[in-house]
Amino acid sequence: MLFTTFTLAVRSIRRHLLRSFLTILGIVIGVAAVVTMVTLGQATTAAVQQQIASLGTNILQVRPGQGFGRGGGGPRPPDFEQEDVDAVREQIGGVTAVAPQAQSTATAIYNGANWSTTVNGTTDAYFKVQPWNLTGGRTFLPAEEEAGKAVCIIGNTVRTNLFRDTDAIGKRMRVNDISCDVIGTLETRGQAGFGGDQDDVVIMPIKTVQRRLTGNRDIRLMLVGVDGDYDSAQVQDQLSTLLRERRRIQPGAEDNFNIFDTAQISATLTGTTTLLTSIVTAVAAISLVVGGIGIMNIMLVSVTERTREIGIRLAIGAVAREVLLQFLVEAIVLSMLGGLVGLILGQIAIALLAPVMQVPWIFVPQINLIAFLISAVIGVVFGFFPARRAAALNPIDALRHE
Repeated sequence: MLFTTFTLAVRSIRRHLLRSFLTILGIVIGVAAVVTMVTLGQATTAAVQQQIASLGTNILQVRPGQGFGRGGGGPRPPDFEQEDVDAVREQIGGVTAVAPQAQSTATAIYNGANWSTTVNGTTDAYFKVQPWNLTGGRTFLPAEEEAGKAVCIIGNTVRTNLFRDTDAIGKRMRVNDISCDVIGTLETRGQAGFGGDQDDVVIMPIKTVQRRLTGNRDIRLMLVGVDGDYDSAQVQDQLSTLLRERRRIQPGAEDNFNIFDTAQISATLTGTTTLLTSIVTAVAAISLVVGGIGIMNIMLVSVTERTREIGIRLAIGAVAREVLLQFLVEAIVLSMLGGLVGLILGQIAIALLAPVMQVPWIFVPQINLIAFLISAVIGVVFGFFPARRAAALNPIDALRHE
């Protein structure tokens, strides 16, 4: 019986193909929009988490000022000193390594090719604090750091633009007026979560950068690695207390430095992305309701058009339950067909939009299954009233219907 009912439903849909297509259009758009928004939202979240993870998951970034800028309209807060770095490394428990940074911009030159890039002055601890592996060569030797040798490790963007297909290890390049030996090349990281190319960098010993590029001993950033067995919040409190003492900040006065926990940044960005995805998905889901109303409207029209047919069925022995089932199945088939088309269009949209948004293409079986089941539920909910109306027709009145 169910197979016969399904066959009748398909036959009725095929009889009015254009009308059937227009009927399911709302479901198609709704399912495609929901699947696309949720999937791209999850892909964006995954991309953000990956970018934050590339910075390190147990890292505290310590900068002068309140926020990423200096904060307020007052004088620029003092930079850190090497003594601050030593104090943090030696006096705070749970710290695995501390990497100071001095930064400058410069032009890198090799064999006639030149490239404007960022120069980071740091120590070998930089590669212990955050997971950035080398594709070749080595990191700094203690003697090179102490003497401020002119050696450098280059990112993939710099390597590509200066050395092309040539092996950069062992070559000598110029960074402004500094002639330095390339001792290592970094693996590709890609775009940073806050903009900028992480691979567009030249890393040199911090003393070299301070003496020959910045002209001072200032440290604009400290990367503090935290042992995973320690509570990051407690380490932050100890770090804040130590820096307030060293920077002679009076009780009650605001800090003239800031501490960012990469794990907290990741959680905040992930939560924001998830919230925005939920809002956009809720708006897109309205199309499903509109599609359901469209199905109910067309099914009511279909009941009116087929009143005489319903009367004949009831007159020759069909019971009301069978008529109700016929129209209900027809509504469900229409809705599920719209859901299936919507899923296909959604995957096409994801494949087209993911490269534009620079997020990975992912397939989420759960959301596809849920969206398809919701389309079926909409067929049941919005198809029940027309089906019930058809089953409630009086056979004599239906036969008289013109």
